[in-house]
Amino acid sequence: MSQTNSILIKNPYIISDSIKKESILIVDNKIEEINTKLSDNDAEIVIDAENKIAMPGLINTHTHVAMTLLRGVGDDQDLQTWLNEYIWPKEAKLTDELVYHASKLAMAEMIKTGTTTFNDMYFFMEQTAKAVEESGLRAVLGYGMIDLFDDEKRKKELNETKKLINNCHNTANGRINVAVSPHSPYTCSEELLRQSAQLATKNDLNLHIHVSETKKEVDDLKNERNQTPFEYLDDIDFLNDKTIAAHGVWTTDDEMKILNEKNVSISHNPSSNMKLASGIAPVSKYLENGINVSIGTDGVSSNNNLDMFSEMKLTPLLQKVNTLNPKVLPTNETIKMATENGAKALNINAGKLEKDKLADIILLNVNVPHMLPLRNPLSNIIYSALGNDVDTVICDGQIILENKELTMINESEIMEDIKEVYTQL
Repeated sequence: MSQTNSILIKNPYIISDSIKKESILIVDNKIEEINTKLSDNDAEIVIDAENKIAMPGLINTHTHVAMTLLRGVGDDQDLQTWLNEYIWPKEAKLTDELVYHASKLAMAEMIKTGTTTFNDMYFFMEQTAKAVEESGLRAVLGYGMIDLFDDEKRKKELNETKKLINNCHNTANGRINVAVSPHSPYTCSEELLRQSAQLATKNDLNLHIHVSETKKEVDDLKNERNQTPFEYLDDIDFLNDKTIAAHGVWTTDDEMKILNEKNVSISHNPSSNMKLASGIAPVSKYLENGINVSIGTDGVSSNNNLDMFSEMKLTPLLQKVNTLNPKVLPTNETIKMATENGAKALNINAGKLEKDKLADIILLNVNVPHMLPLRNPLSNIIYSALGNDVDTVICDGQIILENKELTMINESEIMEDIKEVYTQL
């Protein structure tokens, strides 16, 4: 007998702890069964997944999705020049309408390249929440707080975050949660950072922050406080098992011990770190030290897309060439970073294909020239696959991409809207 609100993914190659060919039964928003005995009669909807790989939806743990509107702005600059002369002047002109349209464009791009969950820090976040709800994706959203060491500004920023918590946390059937998101140690006062940590703890929320992205940031803090960024954050009780630190490029061995002790998660952003010439994060060393590392795209203008398959390929390649060791970051570890580790960082019950996990699943078409032969599916996913190979996306048990077509939002309308509004910035 078929079950209400049920989907059968029939006979894909399944990427979990091992590779096997079985079927997946989804009931409501969770995985109910995975085995070879499931039949068409077990579900209302049957997806023929022959010649497809089923894997957990990708989890982008650091981005600024409305920056799709700034694609192509400020190329070939270092971080501080990029921020001060290109990005912040344009962001000063942002409106809620622009953020909504830009967020919708990002939803389309992320869904079509296999992302099912993203962790975002930006402005006008209720507009991004609206786009998430309409698209069917899952998200953790934070208002990017910047007080520039001004007391009145600090109060306003915290109030914006409190408003976002009240209006958006645990909405869209639980698909949207809120994080407390001070921008960085160099744009936020100590008091704002302390109060952010207290607010997050009080409401049991993630903390999301940029840390040690550039050498300049580290050197400046050492000169000011005689501390490295993570030493400083630890000293003011900011670090815990719900802290997600984006970048972490210039982390010291002593800081690694702190991160391990406090169970902090790192979001690795390879494209952005390369494009802004920030450096190569010591990912393999993080993993050796038992630190949870996930993957992010950062914003579009420092990438310049939201394709997690690109980030998955760059992640091991950078570590291999940086350590001169071809054995670091094998394919299974990299896939785990983009799925299971991201779910751990964001405290969501996803990231693996197993019973009772949230049904956030993507199907990749392997019947294309660059994915054949399929001798080693894990290798093909990391080194051969493209975001465009994503055929089907299921998030929270709902099909949001089917045969490469968006089902919840209108791609043509989204693109036409962007063409009309982007010149306002």
